[in-house]
Amino acid sequence: MPLISLTTDFGDLYPAAMKAVILGISPDTQIIDITHSIRQAGIREGAFALYSLVQYFPPGTVHIGVVDPGVGTSRRALAIKAGDEGKEQFFVGPDNGLLIPAACRLGEMEVHEITNPKLMLKSGISATFHGRDIFAPAGAHLSKGTLIEAVGPRISDFVNLDFKNFGIDGPFLVGEVIFADSFGNVITNIPEDIILKFSTFGSQVEVNGRRISFVHTYGFVGQEEPLALIGSHGFLEIAVNKGSAARQFGLKSGEQVVIKTV
Repeated sequence: MPLISLTTDFGDLYPAAMKAVILGISPDTQIIDITHSIRQAGIREGAFALYSLVQYFPPGTVHIGVVDPGVGTSRRALAIKAGDEGKEQFFVGPDNGLLIPAACRLGEMEVHEITNPKLMLKSGISATFHGRDIFAPAGAHLSKGTLIEAVGPRISDFVNLDFKNFGIDGPFLVGEVIFADSFGNVITNIPEDIILKFSTFGSQVEVNGRRISFVHTYGFVGQEEPLALIGSHGFLEIAVNKGSAARQFGLKSGEQVVIKTV
């Protein structure tokens, strides 16, 4: 059974149009919603959502990602094949970096620009809804076995996006918030192996000048107390036990976060 995932900043209504197009081309497709609650134009947030889950999907999955503030401009539409031979997954979406971290996580990538009109919506292409008119039909065709070479020419000058752009300055780790989940947990781009070189579980760290415990999980501190931990995604996370770190620390996606070992 073909499997397609959807990640967008659309909220309600618009994902249903994409699903209708997909099912019209590939009626047996199973569609999984990763999320449609990405902050509007939150490309890095959408990229992280897809990155954090892609390794759990089976080979052959097609991931359609649409966080696309450049829709209707000269930005390109992409289809990507990534992963070891026989275990590849596919990605479809705009050329703005959204798909790249997840695709890179699987291994080698083959990136193509979508130019084949036969793989687009036959009724026409809206300037404002490429999710429905280009990405959904192209993804549906890929899920049915269309070769990625058929979508259009292979390219190498795609827009890149790397979560691991953080700095180290003595005892300071300078990173950024890449995602805040619905619990208010704040996920930084500082990976597990880096923070563990600077600190150990049971110690304390300073987050933007505020000292908190660095522990294994939420229950190691009292209710409403802040903490730092390594999240299931493998990055340093700032949280509050039964509370919201995003609200308590005033941190939003894209903002700088400074971690100091104590």
